[in-house]
Amino acid sequence: MTISRRALLTGSAAVTVLAAGGGYLAGRRHEPEAAAPAPAAPPKYRSRPDLDLLPDVTVTTPGSSGGLIFLTPFAATALRGPLIVDERGSPVWFRKVPDPATVAIDFKPQTYRGRPVLTWWEGTIGGTGGQGVGQGEFVVADQAYREITRIRAAGTEQADQHDLVLTDRGTALFWVYDPVAYDLTALGGPADGVLHDGVLQEIDVATGRKVFEWRARDHVDVAESYAPLPQGDSAHLPYDYLHPNSVSLDTDGHLLLSARHTWAVYKVHRTTGEVIWRIGGKKSDLRVDERSAFSWQHDFQRRRDGSYSVFDNGAGISVEREYSRGLVFRVDEKARTVTFAAEYVHPERLSAPTQGNFRELADGGSFVGWGQQPHFTEHAADGTVRLAGHLPADNQSYRAYKAEWAAAAQDQPALGLRVEGGNTIVSASWNGHTGVRRWRARSGGQPGRLAASAEAERAGFETTFPVAGIPEYVVVEALDEAGQVIGSSSAIPVRV
Repeated sequence: MTISRRALLTGSAAVTVLAAGGGYLAGRRHEPEAAAPAPAAPPKYRSRPDLDLLPDVTVTTPGSSGGLIFLTPFAATALRGPLIVDERGSPVWFRKVPDPATVAIDFKPQTYRGRPVLTWWEGTIGGTGGQGVGQGEFVVADQAYREITRIRAAGTEQADQHDLVLTDRGTALFWVYDPVAYDLTALGGPADGVLHDGVLQEIDVATGRKVFEWRARDHVDVAESYAPLPQGDSAHLPYDYLHPNSVSLDTDGHLLLSARHTWAVYKVHRTTGEVIWRIGGKKSDLRVDERSAFSWQHDFQRRRDGSYSVFDNGAGISVEREYSRGLVFRVDEKARTVTFAAEYVHPERLSAPTQGNFRELADGGSFVGWGQQPHFTEHAADGTVRLAGHLPADNQSYRAYKAEWAAAAQDQPALGLRVEGGNTIVSASWNGHTGVRRWRARSGGQPGRLAASAEAERAGFETTFPVAGIPEYVVVEALDEAGQVIGSSSAIPVRV
């Protein structure tokens, strides 16, 4: 007896199947039925089950100022890699970094050779005293998420994770932590000690050639550090006296540097490497008012109105203030003063002992990534919170950014199917494509002969909608704002 696949799927042949197998069933001794196994949890994304361990991003204060959010989730039990989410916390794009023990750090949009790109760091994190020191390289990807190049440190060392700046010269600025032999007896350490020198490199991206290098120990005294020396069995491990964690460019082209362990930020001459001024720490060249004092800070930047900003952790190896903040201050180089301008605080007054960043947005607002605390906030110019969200409590993201981003992924849309109540449920997604506005399902008996059967507005990373009945095959098409097809999945057979 022949039974059609369609009859099996629709259930009309159920009795016939049992009858056809009657001889087999009748000739077998009846056994007690084993307990049915517990049903498996449904996948988070039926079209992309490989992303089931992607951590959820929760938005607690909705906002709609535009732009996407860039994160690098890090947790032992979740997927790690660069992640873009929208203002509702729904994923837009994710890429898992390679194993083993590799993480992604500092994921953000930049410009290279006049075109938008994405950059992030990949590597492993080590260090002493709980302070992260990276060994890795930077990835540069285009608007189709294709890798353009990888940026590596010159010499034998590897690039540190803390920051990367692509310049309009076609160069890249980043840090290297270089362990060098150093006599630490003046600080109470061993004569044959090791110092982590903070080395700023500028590399020509196209050729990998080093065009500039700045070594901190030539300009910043080891005695300026607030970090304790390694002790006991760790005494000969590298002393991370500086812990440089950001680099940026001032409006006059000179370098702006932040060093967490000296509680100081530096303006450095782009050509000579001389320190023009330092703010904060034990040897500040400018007088800092009480409200502008910072410690264990990250992410020193110049703002459009001429002020400067840092992410003031206020906590690290020691706790100096009750909460972390985005701090804005003004510098008067003639009067040699630093005066408070504003601070941006999380509604829960979070304290972030490590990591974090604070950036001005194009509309005058500001965006804060709270580092070790898995939170981010967007603030209006007056400091009020207009968007807030977070990763799961066991997670963190070294930095968080918000920016406009448009991309056209080069792979196909993904399709997942299930049968429910006599209908087929379609789940469609397209990792990274920002131009999808609607989804259309086409179905039928042959892959080459499918007719439109259902449409739905895009609803987050994965859109789920029904197709009437149980067809042989289904394909989904991604539609843009004008209703034009911009991508199509493969034709997938429906299976119960």
